[in-house]
Amino acid sequence: MNDTLSPGRRARLADVSADQPLRILHVLDHSLPLHSGYTFRTLAILGQQRALGWDTFHLTGPKQGSGQQREELVDGWMFYRTPPASGLAAKLPVVQYRALMRSLQTRLADVVKAVQPDVIHAHSPVLNAFPALAVGRATGIPVVYEVRAFWEDAAVDQGTAREWGPRYRLTRAMETRALRQADAVTTICEGLRGDMLARGIPADKITVIPNAVDPSRFHAAATADASLQQQYGLTRGCTLGFAGSFYAYEGLDALLRAMPQVMRAVPQARLLLLGGGPQEAELQALAAGLGLEHAVHFTGRVPHGEMTRYYGAMDVMVYPRTSLRLTELVTPLKPLEAMAMGKLVVASDVGGHRELIRDGHNGHLFSAGSDEALAQCLIKQLNAPETWSEVIAHGRDYVANERNWAASVERYRTVYPAALERARQRAGSN
Repeated sequence: MNDTLSPGRRARLADVSADQPLRILHVLDHSLPLHSGYTFRTLAILGQQRALGWDTFHLTGPKQGSGQQREELVDGWMFYRTPPASGLAAKLPVVQYRALMRSLQTRLADVVKAVQPDVIHAHSPVLNAFPALAVGRATGIPVVYEVRAFWEDAAVDQGTAREWGPRYRLTRAMETRALRQADAVTTICEGLRGDMLARGIPADKITVIPNAVDPSRFHAAATADASLQQQYGLTRGCTLGFAGSFYAYEGLDALLRAMPQVMRAVPQARLLLLGGGPQEAELQALAAGLGLEHAVHFTGRVPHGEMTRYYGAMDVMVYPRTSLRLTELVTPLKPLEAMAMGKLVVASDVGGHRELIRDGHNGHLFSAGSDEALAQCLIKQLNAPETWSEVIAHGRDYVANERNWAASVERYRTVYPAALERARQRAGSN
C-alpha cells in the first residue's frame, strides 16, 4: 500500500466538512450479539452519531468469531465481519497477532471500497489500529484511534503478560506508535489521556469521549419486585448488588470476604451478583467456604431487558475494584448506570472510580484492597438509609447533566474535522 490518492478521493477529501453528513466506518473488536460494556458503549456511540445525521458502518475483527460470515444483521444493526485468520501463523503465540491484523486489513480494504467512508474510526485494541492506519494511508482516509483501555494492561490482568516484561513493553510500544500515527485520538477518561500525554502525544490531538448513559433508558423502580425478593430472601434496604463481568480486577473476592462482618452488624444483608466470567467458579467456592450460600446469590447473566427488574431489587451497588494500572487509569460504565437507576453507589478509591465519584456527594469511596474498609463502609451505609436520598439525587444529576451519551458524542464534532484537516495537509504535501 502507498499514499497515492485517486483523483476522486482527493476531491472528496477537499470537499467534505463537519457540516455535511459524514460517513464513518467503525472498526471494532466485537459487537452484538455478544454483550459487554464494550458492546454497549459502541451501540450508544452509533445511535447518537446517527442522531447527528451521520452515516455509520461497522466492521468487526476476526476475534468476533462469526466463522466465514461476511455480513450479519443483529437487532437492526448491520455488521461487516472478518473471517478468522487461518494457517500455521494464526495458531502460534504472539505471531498470531500479525495474522489477525493481516486478515482484518484485507477485509477492511474491501469494506472501504464498498462504503467509501470519510473517516475510519478504529476502536481499541491496537490490533484494530494498525490495519486501519495501513488502509487509511493507502486511500487517504483519515484514521481516528479510540483507546478504551491499553492492551498491555488488560493482558497483565488476564495473566498473558507480566507488567513491564518483554511482551508488555512490545505491546506498549505498539500502542504508542499507533497513537503517534493516528490523525486524531480519542479515549474514555482523563486517566488514559494523562498516560498518553506522558508518552509525548500532543494534547491537541487527544479528545476525551467519556463513558456515559442514556438517562431515558434507566428508570428506578418505585417498588422492588416481590418475586425476586421472595426468591432470594431479600429485605428492602438491606440488599447489596454487583452487575458486570467476574474478572479478578473487579475485587469481588474482597466483597465476599467482607460479607460475614457486614452480616454480623446487619443480619438481613444479602448480596446479588449479576453476571459471570473467568472468576465465577472461584467466587462460588469462596462463598461456600465462608458459609454464605444463604446470603450471596449468583444469578448468572441477566438478559438486558430484565436488568431494570433486578436493579429495582437492589439498594446499594458495590464496585470493589483492586488497584492496578488498568483500574487506576480506566473509568467503568456500571457505576454510572447505577446512578441513573437511583441506586446508592459504593466503590473502591481507584483512579477510575475517583474520576466519577466524589466521596459523600454522588457516592461513597473506601480504601481499595481493604476488606475491613469495605465492610465498615457498607455497614455505615446500611445503618443510615436516611442519608441516601441526597447522595442518590446528586448521582442522578451528574448522569443527566454531565455523563449522558448525547453530550459525550457531541465531542466527535471537533474530532472528525481535525482528522480530516490532518489528512488534507498530508495529501497536500504529496
